[in-house]
Amino acid sequence: MDYKDYYKILGVSKTASQDEIKKAYRKLAVKYHPDKNKGDKVAEEKFKEISEANNVLSDPEKRRQYDELGSNWNRYQQTGGAGGFNWTEYARQQQGGRTYQAYDFGDVFGGNTKSGGRGGFSDFFQNFFGGGFEGAGSRQASGFKGQDLQSEMGISLQDAYDGTTHIMNVHGEQLRIKLKPGIEDKQTLKLKGKGAPGVNGGPAGDLYLTVHVAPHQQFERKGDDLHTDLPVDLYTVLLGGKVTVNTLSGPVNMQLPALTQNGKVLRLRDKGMPRYNNPGQFGDLYVRIQVELPSQLSSEEKHLFEELKRLKEQKYAGTHSS
Repeated sequence: MDYKDYYKILGVSKTASQDEIKKAYRKLAVKYHPDKNKGDKVAEEKFKEISEANNVLSDPEKRRQYDELGSNWNRYQQTGGAGGFNWTEYARQQQGGRTYQAYDFGDVFGGNTKSGGRGGFSDFFQNFFGGGFEGAGSRQASGFKGQDLQSEMGISLQDAYDGTTHIMNVHGEQLRIKLKPGIEDKQTLKLKGKGAPGVNGGPAGDLYLTVHVAPHQQFERKGDDLHTDLPVDLYTVLLGGKVTVNTLSGPVNMQLPALTQNGKVLRLRDKGMPRYNNPGQFGDLYVRIQVELPSQLSSEEKHLFEELKRLKEQKYAGTHSS
């Protein structure tokens, strides 16, 4: 029986990081996935093989057990490599009779099955991880959970405010994804059982969906609060008056005090984003005043401004002469 080199199957080195192993598996899983290779037995076997390798190497403890097995492979072959090989007795002999904590390689694929039936696993797996070892508890290999998958979705800030529903196609299945009001940029949702199919009857993995909220041309989001700039003409700033502020829930009228300074920030309560998972609660909208100066003046307007300037200068001179 040949040794199953899981590192070689995934195309990674024995020192590969967990991230490198994950990326290698995903690339191969996409290529050989049964949904993309219907009726292709070669691709099906390859998918089972890479899934078997990933399930061992993606878990640090399982990977340690597998590496320990690999380091003793030559000694195992020297004993004849029989299916009923007693790993515990062998280890005790190698260590001069000292107490040895036997590895329960039946746990490598995380579950039990009823005895009998080799399923879709390799002979290597069945002999070493499916009951070939005695000791800490020989078990037959069961099906194992499919790989968790990641996906992304883009929505507008208005969609994030209102809440929205999107349709996604996953493995040929249309999923109706309902997003609650107030969802944040880069927030990740877990869709249980919507990941890659399980192997050998195991459950499907989960789908982790990251939501990206696109920037808005008018509003800047900071947590549940929104910030915006409001251009206001010079006369309204000087004399005061009503101004209209656009919000994500519609326009709102606001009374602007006379002589409002440029850059002044005013707060509109509860006109920000909905608080996620807290119906009826909202952040605030912060409005920064930006004074708009006239681009040109009529002769009459110019005359009036000159008169205002003259009055201001007279008042200033009178104040300093007294």
